[in-house]
Amino acid sequence: MTLTEILRGRRVVFFGGKGGVGKTTLSSATALALARAGQRVLVVSTDPAHNLGHLWERPVGDTEVALWKGVGTGRVVGTELDPGRVAREHLDAVAGTVKGLMPEHLHREVDRYFELARQSPGTQEAALLEKMSTTVLEASERFDVVVLDTAPTGHTARLLELPTLMSAWTEGLLSRRQRTERFSDALRGLDGQRRGGRGRSAQEVRDGEIRRVLERRQRLFGDMRRLLTDAAATAFVMVLTAERMPVQETLALHGQLRATGVDPAALVVNRRSPLDAGEFLARRHEAEGGHLRVLADGLPQVPLVELPLLSGEVTGLEAVGRFADLLA
Repeated sequence: MTLTEILRGRRVVFFGGKGGVGKTTLSSATALALARAGQRVLVVSTDPAHNLGHLWERPVGDTEVALWKGVGTGRVVGTELDPGRVAREHLDAVAGTVKGLMPEHLHREVDRYFELARQSPGTQEAALLEKMSTTVLEASERFDVVVLDTAPTGHTARLLELPTLMSAWTEGLLSRRQRTERFSDALRGLDGQRRGGRGRSAQEVRDGEIRRVLERRQRLFGDMRRLLTDAAATAFVMVLTAERMPVQETLALHGQLRATGVDPAALVVNRRSPLDAGEFLARRHEAEGGHLRVLADGLPQVPLVELPLLSGEVTGLEAVGRFADLLA
């Protein structure tokens, strides 16, 4: 079975794996193969290395860029999400919202707090998750398929865990807000009896706005979580080379994904050495076969696709097209 057959009908496709195994190449070639079949495809890079623009030989940034257009409806559009920039923009937006809810004399404290938050562990991951979730969910209305070229293995697994963690954190905050609001309502009732009642206070306005922000985040992360765990809609493809360390990392990644409720759809072994190209490559092919038997024994139910070692780099539309031919 080919990779495009495995991915047929999926709305979101993740490519993950160890750094340097060819995730960007696979993501782009898959996007092109699907677009050639008439689908509208958005390919999104969340890898800080950002090789998408280099691969297609055209500038790709945080705005959508047309990469390929077919005769019919098929097309490929690309964009890159830079974790550092996303975190800065996210924190600036949140800081602006908070300052709008706080008295002016506290604005300097708000700025100081968010400046420290920029250096906090997990800030980039959380901001990137929110941006990625928004991008995927909104793009699903305009594109048939969203293909994600993700960061190396550890970052990807962490990113997929965050919807559950952030949703639980948001639910906890909402629960505390509810208790606070009930207490405030009780006090307001007593105070209203003494003073005859009056309009909403500044604190009540702030509470209402905070609640709306938390509820929006809760809906966003809940929607993303449901999409990630829907095997009919989302596919996670693990990319590797036939070497010991990538195989071991792939086995570990599979366990992490299953723990988060994601069932990987396929394994793609990239740069497989040819068997009939001289003694050196034949021996390498045999050694790779041993590593792949370990992989097959560990993940017997996951379809495995092998792609050959190419003589040159995949750069430019023509080369991406030839690679897409291998997938289809």
